[in-house]
Amino acid sequence: MTWFTVDTRYVDDLDRLTAARPAHREYLRPMVESGQVLAAGPWADGSGGFVILRAADRAELDDLLAVDPYTLQDVAASRVIREWNVVMGTPAALD
Repeated sequence: MTWFTVDTRYVDDLDRLTAARPAHREYLRPMVESGQVLAAGPWADGSGGFVILRAADRAELDDLLAVDPYTLQDVAASRVIREWNVVMGTPAALD
């Protein structure tokens, strides 16, 4: 399994974001409970959010993001995705 960081920038539409947020959080909840998502949350300025999660590979990550309510409801304007090499901290103990 590979850890990834996903930095999402939201569209400039607070109503759309507010409407999609509950479904997005419910979508992530089982992944948080299973340890697949280490952390997730919005940036303090409300411009976007950040998720640290693991997937078998980039293809699996892309599949997960494709069915995220933020994708399906056109809230994610853009994403910067990076593979993360964890060498210290709790995630390193999970591998």
